[in-house]
Amino acid sequence: MPAAHPDIPARAPAAVSPDDTVLPFQVEALDLRGRVVRFGPAIDTILSRHNYPPPVAKLVGEAIVLTVLLGSTLKFEGRFILQTQSDGPVRMLVIDYTTPGKVRACARFDKTRVADAIASGAADAGALLGRGHLAMTIDQGPDSARYQGIVALEGKDLEHAAHEYFLRSEQIPTKVRLAVAEQLLASADGARHRWRAGGLLLQFLPQAAERARQPDLDPGDVPEGVELPVTLEDDAWVEGRSLVATVEDLELLDPDVSTEQLLYRLFHQRGVRVFRSRNLHAQCSCSREGVERMLRSFPQDDRDHMVENGKITVTCEFCNLTYVFAPMDVREVPPAS
Repeated sequence: MPAAHPDIPARAPAAVSPDDTVLPFQVEALDLRGRVVRFGPAIDTILSRHNYPPPVAKLVGEAIVLTVLLGSTLKFEGRFILQTQSDGPVRMLVIDYTTPGKVRACARFDKTRVADAIASGAADAGALLGRGHLAMTIDQGPDSARYQGIVALEGKDLEHAAHEYFLRSEQIPTKVRLAVAEQLLASADGARHRWRAGGLLLQFLPQAAERARQPDLDPGDVPEGVELPVTLEDDAWVEGRSLVATVEDLELLDPDVSTEQLLYRLFHQRGVRVFRSRNLHAQCSCSREGVERMLRSFPQDDRDHMVENGKITVTCEFCNLTYVFAPMDVREVPPAS
């Protein structure tokens, strides 16, 4: 575990946390652990690379924040990939987080259906996603097996999907808050829009496992007619969850409200401890050399069909960067004799 800073003092801290960071924290008195993500230039870079309609950009931003909240728990070098497939206007989201802090993202959507949703006032996250599934994959590299968790998308937002996953699969009491908004800035060149995002994840992790039982778990294979004992939520979790429910979007987005100030407001009566923050970067893994290797791996007939106006053009879905090749540059190299 990273080295801890001293407990937050009795007065609210004045320092402003930098953008594009994830900050772990702990409330020992309530057996709570969590992380706060604050995004500024990095998420603006990712979303500005694509001309997404604003509701789609907001949804992609929420998926990025959720991915970082979950992926930043990895204690090893690897990747955490969040992917949705659904029947809504936004049929696919792919968010790729690589330790220690690189993130990229893209979306596939039906422009006509999204435009219709916006026109009808039904462009909230649940309506854009529709029904399908959300998959979360942990990839430790070619020498290790992948781990994947899947949760249903039921016409609701990503916060709901995350809560359902932890309730049904991990059985860890968890509360997630996601916030994304477009900020309007005035400048000499006129108004400019930029994206900001933030998120908070809180989990109840007591040493005694029975304290973490939740009352709304599926009874499973309990025989019909057998009554299960009433399970009450632990008071510590009720308190922690209730405090996080008071967090407003503005507190997660405002650059003048530091992460430390937010955590102090929530937990100063119980004592909150923060750990070393981790920097986040908008960084794609594509390269000209990698695209060239990919093209060389295709059969010659496939490469011939890619040629338009005497060249082969490939655009990365994540960063929107375009690579142009002459057909002869990517011809198959015969094996050395």
